[in-house]
Amino acid sequence: MAAERGARRLVSSASSFWVCCLLLLLLGRRGPGAAAARSAFPPPAPGSSIRTFTPFYFLVEPVDTLSIRGSSVILNCSAYSEPSPKIEWKKDGTLLNLDDRRQLLPDGSLFISSVVHSKHNKPDEGYYQCVATVESLGTIVSRTAKLTVAGLPRFASQPEPSSVYAGNSAILNCEVNADLVPFVRWEQNRQPLLLDDRVVKLPSGTLVISNATEGDGALYRCVVESGGPPKYSDEAELKVLPDPEITSNLVFLKQPSSLVRVIGQSAVLPCVAAGLPVPAIRWMKNEEALDTESSERLALLAGGSLAISDITDNDAGIYFCRADNGNDTIEAHAELTVQAQPEFLKQPTNIYAHESMDIVFECEVTGKPTPTVKWVKNGDMVIPSDYFKIVKDHNLQVLGLVKSDEGFYQCIAENDVGNAQAGAQLIILEHAPATTGPLPSAPRDVVASLVSTRFIKLTWRTPASDPHGDNLTYSVFYTKEGTARERVENTSRPGEMQVTIQNLMPATVYVFRVMAQNKHGSGESSAALRVETQPEVQLPGPAPNIRAYAASPTSITVTWETPLSGNGEIQNYKLYYMEKGTDKEQDVDVSSHSHTITGLKKYTEYSFRVVAYNKHGPGVSTQDVAVQTLSDAPSAAPQNLSLEVRNSKSILIHWQPPPPATQNGQITGYKIRYRKASRKSDVTETVVTGTQLSQLIEGLDRGTEYNFRLAALTVNGTGPATDWLSAETFESDLDETRVPEVPSSLHVRPLVTSIVVSWTPPENQNIVVRGYAIGYGVGSPHAQTIKVDYKQRYYTIDNLDPSSHYVITLKAFNNVGEGIPLYESAVTRPHTDTSEVDLFVINAPYTPVPDPTPMMPPVGVQASILSHDTIRITWADNSLPKHQKITDSRYYTVRWKTNIPANTKYKNANATTLSYLVTGLKPNTLYEFSVMVTKGRRSSTWSMTAHGTTFELVPTSPPKDVTVVSKEGKPRTIIVNWQPPSEANGKITGYIIYYSTDVNAEIHDWVIEPVVGNRLTHQIQELTLDTPYYFKIQARNSKGMGPMSEAVQFRTPKADSSDKMPNDQASGSSGKGSRLPDLGSDYKPPMSGSNSPHGSPTSPLDSNVLLVIIVSAGVITIVAVVVIAVFCTRRTTSHQKKKRAACKSVNGSHKYKGNSKDVKPPDLWIHHERLELKPIDKSPDPNPIMTDTPIPRNSQDITPVDNSMDSNIHQRRNSYRGHESEDSMSTLAGRRGMRPKMMMPFDSQPPQQSVRNTPSTDTMPASSSQTCCTDHQDPEGATSSSYLASSQEEDSGQSVPTAHVRPSHPLKSFAVPAVPPGPPSYDPALPSTPLLSQQALNHHIHSVKTASIGTLGRSRPPMPVVVPSAPEVQETTRMLEDSESSYEPDELTKEMAHLEGLMKDLNAITTA
Repeated sequence: MAAERGARRLVSSASSFWVCCLLLLLLGRRGPGAAAARSAFPPPAPGSSIRTFTPFYFLVEPVDTLSIRGSSVILNCSAYSEPSPKIEWKKDGTLLNLDDRRQLLPDGSLFISSVVHSKHNKPDEGYYQCVATVESLGTIVSRTAKLTVAGLPRFASQPEPSSVYAGNSAILNCEVNADLVPFVRWEQNRQPLLLDDRVVKLPSGTLVISNATEGDGALYRCVVESGGPPKYSDEAELKVLPDPEITSNLVFLKQPSSLVRVIGQSAVLPCVAAGLPVPAIRWMKNEEALDTESSERLALLAGGSLAISDITDNDAGIYFCRADNGNDTIEAHAELTVQAQPEFLKQPTNIYAHESMDIVFECEVTGKPTPTVKWVKNGDMVIPSDYFKIVKDHNLQVLGLVKSDEGFYQCIAENDVGNAQAGAQLIILEHAPATTGPLPSAPRDVVASLVSTRFIKLTWRTPASDPHGDNLTYSVFYTKEGTARERVENTSRPGEMQVTIQNLMPATVYVFRVMAQNKHGSGESSAALRVETQPEVQLPGPAPNIRAYAASPTSITVTWETPLSGNGEIQNYKLYYMEKGTDKEQDVDVSSHSHTITGLKKYTEYSFRVVAYNKHGPGVSTQDVAVQTLSDAPSAAPQNLSLEVRNSKSILIHWQPPPPATQNGQITGYKIRYRKASRKSDVTETVVTGTQLSQLIEGLDRGTEYNFRLAALTVNGTGPATDWLSAETFESDLDETRVPEVPSSLHVRPLVTSIVVSWTPPENQNIVVRGYAIGYGVGSPHAQTIKVDYKQRYYTIDNLDPSSHYVITLKAFNNVGEGIPLYESAVTRPHTDTSEVDLFVINAPYTPVPDPTPMMPPVGVQASILSHDTIRITWADNSLPKHQKITDSRYYTVRWKTNIPANTKYKNANATTLSYLVTGLKPNTLYEFSVMVTKGRRSSTWSMTAHGTTFELVPTSPPKDVTVVSKEGKPRTIIVNWQPPSEANGKITGYIIYYSTDVNAEIHDWVIEPVVGNRLTHQIQELTLDTPYYFKIQARNSKGMGPMSEAVQFRTPKADSSDKMPNDQASGSSGKGSRLPDLGSDYKPPMSGSNSPHGSPTSPLDSNVLLVIIVSAGVITIVAVVVIAVFCTRRTTSHQKKKRAACKSVNGSHKYKGNSKDVKPPDLWIHHERLELKPIDKSPDPNPIMTDTPIPRNSQDITPVDNSMDSNIHQRRNSYRGHESEDSMSTLAGRRGMRPKMMMPFDSQPPQQSVRNTPSTDTMPASSSQTCCTDHQDPEGATSSSYLASSQEEDSGQSVPTAHVRPSHPLKSFAVPAVPPGPPSYDPALPSTPLLSQQALNHHIHSVKTASIGTLGRSRPPMPVVVPSAPEVQETTRMLEDSESSYEPDELTKEMAHLEGLMKDLNAITTA
């Protein structure tokens, strides 16, 4: 305040410099809700055109006052201001009319000369408030003060005659109404009683006399003097009796009672006790003794009462008064509650602002109880509305300032203890006049690019006066149509040309205008833009005060109230509930405000929510409320009970808790019952507390069999027990301080796929052996390890490879560790060895004969799916009695694995009951399970497998590889591509694409695009040009939505020129989608620039020229290649004829030499990308379906071929992009410069049957290739029509690559079709076989791709073919000469005639 007053006293010349600085600050960046300017800014000099803040505050405020009838009262008030303020008073919120009895003192205080108060007339009692007003400045109000007038005296209790033993304490009661307690005094024998350390008056008015003497015996009465005549109580006589020297019971004469006090006040906790011997009083707080002697604030009053002065918050708590006389102790307690008046942690500060701006007055308070806050403007209560809002519980937000909002604002905090006020001034500034210089014109093309129910996004272009606009800032003014209060939103940085207006009302018309500012000032305003927000269905709001409580172990009651925003009559409610940890929500219709759900699981947490329905449909759901059903006794026995004999006198028990769904509460312990196996033996019971899962039972008899069973406990009782399980103690104690010795013998018997291992125990029988570890592997025994029971003497190792050398090791182990290993090796028998597995006897000490009758495997194995990661396996054991009770030491081994052929790794676990709970599985995964039983040395084979698929779970990972690209020719359309989540946990049923221009916006403000689950690409159209967008994708399955992917940024391309409308489509360069780094909350999208795929802008002209060049080059190349191909095929030399004959011979067509006249010329297929000429073989068998089709003579006759092969090839090449739509694939192909393949079949009728039996494999060794000749394919795609025979014209040392394909390949260039052979037979007599084998060994092999036509209605992608080097010339010539006799000269002439006709047709087609 002193600083502000000093500022007003500054005498200096007017400085326009300060004015400019202040205006620049006001026009700078302002976030929503932030104050435009504060009093912390440099104050303007006197004489400046900007007004300064005026000091205006209270020097003294009224306080709560207690008065009596007829007395005078002064309520103080004084305020400071220049000029002096006018003071008025309000009583109970209404201006007080002054008269002769109620007068205003010169300093502003209120004087009441004579307080009027009666039973039916109380004009002066109430709440008073001082009001200070300065004309043309404003009004402030003081805190509220309560004036209380004491009532007429009435005694609630009066002193009664009593007696006291000398040295003891006595009390005399006198209780009046609380406001009269300060006016109570005591008289002894009708004389004023003097109080001292031995005689005290408690705050309630009660008189306490401690250490009574004979002089205390007298008549006592209390007097109330409250302004009128004194009010006397009854008189009571106190008798002091001599000490009887006998004991008496210890009793409280006055016990402490709970108190509520305010910080800074004092408190007295009364405590008076009597008895013989005389008791001593001690005080404790929260179980800690209080030191009343050394403390400055704590004092022990007469009789033992505790006085606390200057109370602080730390004094709150429970106080214990303990009276002890050596014979007896009694105790009483009371709670002291400490409250605090409201106190400001942050007071409102003065604010400068312009019209249309938004401001916030901050006010932070504390107190106990928590204060409520209300705001006052110029003395009048601020009522919350669309433009005056209470935010963050205490702050006042004023939206769209107008001139009338100027004045003083006060924050008033109030609780049960008191109230306080603090204020600040708001000054509305006039806009500064523009400096000399050009101002910007109006922004152009203001459009609403995104309209939602509660927000609108505006975009615009730079003013015509400043086309670049890099240094311009913008202000968006908007108002609700029909109101005069206009609000403003500023852009966040220079050059930005978009703003999102938040917190709008649905179905409401708003009017927007935009102004640009430069360094000289604000320019022209744009034309008004009228936009209506999207309507919002008038649905009910959430039901308030939803509560749920458990009524029993299986039922929960839920209550709620009617929604505050019903938006129409509520028709009914739907109560949704769901068990925690599941995703299956159930619902029930309810017509009232409460409902009890029954049939729930015990001690299980459920979540509940309520949705109200009206005629429009379901409203807003409430928040989930969670509650747990009450606990109960367990409903299932513990699992996997097992026994381990430790020595001759103890057995260790292990177990697992009951299944979670059957525990029905917190397991508090387990009850173990055991007995000897002999009949009529006593049952011993022991209880294990806590979560312990094992217990050592000691003190047992040697060599005795015991039965054990186990039950789980909760606070509600004992659950069912397990079946009896038996174990036998050792005959004598063995040593377990060291590891066992080496087993005495190890024998192995190899079979084809298994090895039978047998052994004998260590010779030293005095060391404990708890089992044996068998290790085995090919060449090393450390590949696999199996552990078996200590009683077992043989084991069969299964699933081995035939004819393999295995090394086997055997070690005995106990709890100390593993002993010395014993090694053996064996070679499994080959497949051809079918000798029977005979029984054997090992002639070694202690070696038993294996039991020839193995155990029967378990039957009826079933897999019950419980959740997404848990499956219960149950089975039956036919070797057990009918009741299926296990009474011996058998155990079961459960193994499982995923049902994937490549997965051969099993997991296993042991169980001693007929079921096992398999946990930790993967969601939506098929598993197979099998079980075997082991009893002593006997084991069964594995049972038949059971299968089970775990339940689905919501996806736990987002879609991956999200990319965004622009569509060619449509700059306002983008294509989003992605891959499914790596952890889908079920079948993906759909995707949701979220996109927004603000990466930090709330997710409900993003625009969404749903996509079906079998699509991995999507187009989004009608986007704004040159705008950054952010994309996220979320996958869903039947269980719900998975997590969102990281935001991917993409900027749409710019328009062709700066003058083009933003909404126009432009064919500029497309932007590139990129994954964002970890964006902070203050991240703002980049301002400008759309990049070409190579990082630099590309003009449309360059793109068109490039396209023309590519197309022209492609057409010229095709024509040139076809002409060369036609020229090459017309060569009819004898070498070519011999080569053709050789090809026919090797391909098997010599088998049909007599029927050569039936052979038809081949159809040709032109593959433009590979540029090969290949025939389509057809079966020579007559088939009415496969009719001859004449070759078309012009391009119109050509029937387009199915593009399925083209799609397949594209899909393989672009597999990294996932499955894309046709549109997006073609777009990407064009962008990457990929030329689509063109296929021209010469047979318009597709083949109706398989052309040739083609093996399914894509590659084949060169040694199996039976073809001597085929086209060689140039890597660049050019076709070479050279034949194998032409190699004779080259140097004999040169090796020409030649493509060799397997004999069943359906496409052979210029080869005569042959009848499809059966299974291929490799005749060693054929001359090509040794030759090709030799070449495959001696020459480098090249991999070439060629296309083939497979079976009916299916196209295949190119298949790699092995290409060895050509054979030597001499061998080739010999092959041709050997096969030349297979063809007649006239047959070759016919073939060449056919070929020449085909070439002519082809030439005519290509030239047309």
